[in-house]
Amino acid sequence: MDKLNAAIEAILFANGSSVEPSRIATALEISEGEARDRLEELKNEYQNAQRGITIIKLGKSYQMVSVKEYAPYIRTVMDLRRNTPLSQAALEVLAVIAYNQPVTKSFVEQIRGVDCSGVIGSLTAKDLIEEKGRLELPGRPLLYGTTENFLRCFNISSIEELPPLPEDDAPAEDEDVQLTVEEAIEQATQD
Repeated sequence: MDKLNAAIEAILFANGSSVEPSRIATALEISEGEARDRLEELKNEYQNAQRGITIIKLGKSYQMVSVKEYAPYIRTVMDLRRNTPLSQAALEVLAVIAYNQPVTKSFVEQIRGVDCSGVIGSLTAKDLIEEKGRLELPGRPLLYGTTENFLRCFNISSIEELPPLPEDDAPAEDEDVQLTVEEAIEQATQD
């Protein structure tokens, strides 16, 4: 391993969270393209070596993480309790946000038909969703979207890797029709 790759490895290890290639390029005084190439090289090297740690890509960033199969051992040593699984309501809210982001709480509530304040608070506390700004409407409602932790937990590098939603030809008359973000906003402002 050459000195630059070793420096990139040290940066990823010490940072503890994801790092964009541009930040590594600036620190090492190399081009962003070279930083990205070296990150991919290191990522492949770690995957092929079957180590206890690996490098993953999260959107445009890279992070050094432990390999999932060693999680039980890590939990034992660190005396970590297994996270409680997400409730059905939390999974539904998370799906609505992931596939339609950024969305408002009222949009999620229109889709689900129930109050989602508690679930949104819980998902925010678990760092699966976060505030992504405010909508330019009266009251300036918060917009929510998924986080890097969401990508990490679902083992995907970007939202584009989410499985496609099933497509129904036409909903039956008694079925609710899912609104687009624009339709829900328009409907919310008319009420």
